[in-house]
Amino acid sequence: MLPSYVKSPTKSIRSLMLDHSSPVEVMGCHSPLSARLAEAAGFPALWLSSLELSSVNALPDANFLSMAENLEMIHKVCQAVSTPVVVDCDSGYGNEVNVYRMTQLYEKAGVSAISIEDNVFPKKCAFYEAGAEELVSAEEHARKIKAACMARQGKDFFIIARTEAFIRNLGLEEALNRAHAYADAGADAIFVHSKKDTDEEIAAFSKEWNRDIPLVCSPTTYYQYTSQELLDRGYKMMIYANQGLRASAKAMLEVFSTIKEHGCTKEVEQSIAPLKQVFQWTGVMEMKNLTSSLNQQDDI
Repeated sequence: MLPSYVKSPTKSIRSLMLDHSSPVEVMGCHSPLSARLAEAAGFPALWLSSLELSSVNALPDANFLSMAENLEMIHKVCQAVSTPVVVDCDSGYGNEVNVYRMTQLYEKAGVSAISIEDNVFPKKCAFYEAGAEELVSAEEHARKIKAACMARQGKDFFIIARTEAFIRNLGLEEALNRAHAYADAGADAIFVHSKKDTDEEIAAFSKEWNRDIPLVCSPTTYYQYTSQELLDRGYKMMIYANQGLRASAKAMLEVFSTIKEHGCTKEVEQSIAPLKQVFQWTGVMEMKNLTSSLNQQDDI
C-alpha cells in the first residue's frame, strides 16, 4: 500500500449524526474500489455490507465468512477512503465476549461505526425466509451492545443496535421493547429493519419512539421514499445497503453476454468505463508521482 493511499476520515459518523440539518445517506460497498466510487459520488458515509461481502465471495449472507476474513477487507476499505465507514457486523460473531474483541479490532482498523443485529449466530440475511425463533432475547443482545460500548476506545466510535423484530413479524410492541433495552445498554442509534414495501412499520415505530437517540433505516424494499421524506418520518441515517452490488452484477452480466454474443467488445465499449478512468480510481497517478519523487532522491 502506497503511503499516500492511507486515509483518515475527515468526519466521524457521530459528528454526521449530530448535524440535524440533513439526512445521513450511507452507500453500501464491498471493496476499496466500490468505496472510492461511492465517495466520488458524494456520499458522506459508507456501509460495508455483509450481504455484499458475502456475495462477492459467491457465498450466502449467513456468516460463512469469518470475522478475520471480513476484517481484512474492512482494513483495506478504511485505508482507501477518507469517508467514514460503518460496518455491518451481523450478530457479532458469537456472544458478548466475541463482540468485545470484534469492537476492538474493528475500531483499530479505522472503522467509524458498527451495527450489531439481534439475530442468532450464525445469522441469515433478513430477506431470506426465517422464523421469529431466529432472534436472540432482548437481554442477550443488550449484553452485546454493552460489551461493544465497554470495548471502544475513542469517544467518537459509534455503536448502532439493529432490531429484526419487524423482519420476524414480532410486531411494534416487541420492536419498541427491544429498542429501549438496547438504548439502555448504551447504543448510540437504533436501526429499525423492515422489508415491507411501504413505510408502514418504520413510521409506526418512529411515531412511538420517545428517546433522544437517532433512528436508522435501510429502504431496500420501500425505495420510493427520498432521504428527506425518511428524515421527516424521524430517521436520521438511511443505508443503501446493496444497490452497488446489484448494479455491478447486472452490468457485468450484460457486458459479458454481449461480448459472448458478438465475439468482440465493439458493442460494449461505449457503455463501460475507459481504462484511463479506472487508472484514476486506482491511484496510478499517485504511483507515478511517488516513483518520480524516489528517482529524484536517487539523483541527489
